[in-house]
Order: sequence, then C-alpha cells, then structure tokens
Amino acid sequence: MFTVTKIFHSDLRVKGSKFLGYLCPANNLQDAEKALEDIKNEHPTATHHCYAYIIDPAQPEEFANDDGEPNGTAGMPILNVLKSNKMVNVLLVAVRYYGGTKLGKAGLIEAYNLCAGAAVENATLKEIIPIQIYSIHYEYSHQGYIDKLKNSFLLFELSSEYAETVKLSVGCKTEDISGFERTISSFRHLLLDFKIKDRGYHISE
Repeated sequence: MFTVTKIFHSDLRVKGSKFLGYLCPANNLQDAEKALEDIKNEHPTATHHCYAYIIDPAQPEEFANDDGEPNGTAGMPILNVLKSNKMVNVLLVAVRYYGGTKLGKAGLIEAYNLCAGAAVENATLKEIIPIQIYSIHYEYSHQGYIDKLKNSFLLFELSSEYAETVKLSVGCKTEDISGFERTISSFRHLLLDFKIKDRGYHISE
C-alpha cells in the first residue's frame, strides 16, 4: 500500500477542456471532505469537480463521484487509478473546465484516467507498512539486548523516554512478528516490562 503526505498536481488539456488533478493526503473522511472543499473554493467556476478516495488501510473505504459527468465516466476512472496503484488514505480530485467540445463517454473516461494517472506519476509515494506495536521498559545495563533486536529486525521507534530507566514504543513489521517475539522471549525476564500493544501502520520516509 502507498500514500502521499502532501498534495501533488497534474495539468492536462483535451480538445479545449482543461483537466487539473489534485492528489491529496486524507487519513479519514473529514480530511477528504476538507481537501475537496478547499479545491472547490480554489476553482469555483470549474464545470466539474470529480473525485474518488480510499481511506483506512485496515478496512479500505472507497467512494467515487462523477459530479455531473455521465455515470461512470469520471469518478470510477479516478478510483481505478488509485486502486491500480495500491493507494490508500488519499483523495484524488479532477477539476474540469469545459472547452466547448464534447468528448463522449469513451473520451471522458480516457481524459479522467490520464488526469488521475498523471497526478500519481508526479507524486512521491510513501509506503504504508503494517506494524505490531510493543512497549519495552528496561534498565540501561540491558541496552545491548535492545541493540541486538534493532540489528536483527527493522524496528520503527515511535516514542522514547530516557530517564532512570528506558521506555520505548516500537513498531515491528507484521511479517516479522514471530521472529521478533521469539528473540525477545530469550531475555524477557531481564526487562522491567514488555507489552504487546495495538496494530498500526508506519509511513516510510
């Protein structure tokens, strides 16, 4: 799965019509609605503001809207671009300024597909990595065991507290859970505390 952390654009002209693509981060429905509203306010005289979104990596929720274009000619092509690129937590809006020449259903599908595809091509995609979150509490004298974990597995440090003792919150890729838990069990008795927390996601740098 992939997402974006900022807005990326595309600009396309087809037989006089102008198509502007906006690929926006949207971690929830409220984010998607706010981004769509901002784009509509930026282009109040546009003929159409067609869009699609996919949110929630755990249980993806998807939606497409043709905004007045013939049924299935705008929203679905945009949504299909997002799905084919395995994107989630994103909104893609295609703004159209009508140029006086009708494109027909096939032409509209192609134009919105190209507009959406160009926005994705222009984007810097970030991988969404499913993780299991753990809290680890230990004495400084056992830092070597933690370093061994970090060298053996790709861990994402989510938070840390270095005081008289060390408290870490780390994320481990879900595919490495069994190996990680097997390794930490070998020195579990030396830790002050170890808890298995929630599942989550990490966005690559």
